[in-house]
Amino acid sequence: MIKQLQDDDAQAYADLRLQALTEAPLAFGSSPENDIGASLDRARELLGRLGPDSTVLGSFDGDRLVGTTGLYRTPKPKTAHKAHVWGMYVTPACRRQGRAEALLQATIDFARALDGVDWIEIGVTSAAPEALALYEKAGFVLWGTEPDALRHEGLSADLHSLGLRITRP
Repeated sequence: MIKQLQDDDAQAYADLRLQALTEAPLAFGSSPENDIGASLDRARELLGRLGPDSTVLGSFDGDRLVGTTGLYRTPKPKTAHKAHVWGMYVTPACRRQGRAEALLQATIDFARALDGVDWIEIGVTSAAPEALALYEKAGFVLWGTEPDALRHEGLSADLHSLGLRITRP
């Protein structure tokens, strides 16, 4: 099941976000000590300020949160035609079950429902080649790569920027 996370999901979200940042440090620009969702207080703050142009979605296995992704619309008028996907993560035990695809599709559907949003942008690092393949399979097109974008414990990752033009029925 996929649903928008609420305040009562804050602890599960904080735990999962901390797992993601710890397990895959080069897949995310944030670190546990500075991430907006990696503590209960920060997760509550984040989930409490979601508005009509932003969401954090969760994939559940029963009542256990096993995957998340977020989306926000760019707040500035000149770029309000774009939305950004962030924080995509599915626990290793629940991968290859279609959860990431379902989360991504739900995120695309949320963006498609936002009046005036014509593009979805996402960044993915070279440390997450499976994620890059997922986004390309969904129709995202690579438009640029920033070499050596992230560094962690002596390792480096490039950041690939992708975009998807939203089509509406």
